[in-house]
Amino acid sequence: MAVQHRTALADVVICSYTADRWDLLVRAVASVQTQTVAPSTILLCIDHNDDLLARARATWGPGTDQPGPPVEVFPNRFAGRLGSARNTAVERVTADVVAFLDDDAEADPTWLETLLTVYAEDGAVAVGGAPLPNHQVPRPGWFPHEFDWVFGCHYAGLPETRGPVRHLIGASMSVRVDALRAVGGFHSDKHDDMDLSHRIAAAHGPAAVVYEPKARIYHVVHPERLTWDYFWRRCYTINRGKVRAFADMGAAGNIRAELEFARDMVGRVARKVLRALRGDRDAGRQAAAIVGGLAAAAVGHLRGRLDLRTGRLPASLTVGLEER
Repeated sequence: MAVQHRTALADVVICSYTADRWDLLVRAVASVQTQTVAPSTILLCIDHNDDLLARARATWGPGTDQPGPPVEVFPNRFAGRLGSARNTAVERVTADVVAFLDDDAEADPTWLETLLTVYAEDGAVAVGGAPLPNHQVPRPGWFPHEFDWVFGCHYAGLPETRGPVRHLIGASMSVRVDALRAVGGFHSDKHDDMDLSHRIAAAHGPAAVVYEPKARIYHVVHPERLTWDYFWRRCYTINRGKVRAFADMGAAGNIRAELEFARDMVGRVARKVLRALRGDRDAGRQAAAIVGGLAAAAVGHLRGRLDLRTGRLPASLTVGLEER
């Protein structure tokens, strides 16, 4: 039987690094300000961009007229990027739960309420929501929905109902603050969501990491992310970097999720080929893209293992929260 917990209070963290996303950032903050269950605080961490920091402070800082919960604006005080920025924000969290939203995403009005419900009902330790793609240009027919993880969105193969998963998606995830601090915060800049999922599962059991697809956000898919060049490069680079991230996790790291995904893709490719033989041209293209994506991922993994063996791959993140 799931352990029952009292309703948790939450802070929401948004990290941003470029003025090119200013309009998207404004919409992201506004979407959190109008949640059906308001966060205690919105924590906006600006990642090594003084001009953006000044503009954000002028918009949301002290003395500005803002609806809803207070907004704190502050710089990333550590070297590194997203994982470090999130660690900076976590130091300021005073609520039971911290939720993370990307700066190019808008949260559904019930997003936070839905995430918090899982803590109350299931006794979860980390809960993720579904980032749904908000395409800025028409989606090409060859791009398989099974690979929407390439641009940080819910993909075909994830649960369609609430259930445990091996990896949460960083654009929309949350965690109990005491548990996050106990594992030392984020230890990876580029794989922070995977790192968090593995460390929490190792500490609390795999059922503690839960995916709730009803907790929806709408994640902008920039046009360049729907190109073949971006597709195969992401498949390669993500899986190359995962090797070091897994090594840094020690006993908590494993590639079970990746192997399960690859096995699932074999059946999906076969079904798409059958559809192609019946005249579905896009299905054939998607089957070819899946095979190409898996091949790029496998080559990236092998290159990452070589990098790790020869010492050419840098650490994911220098230190975690407990060492700061």
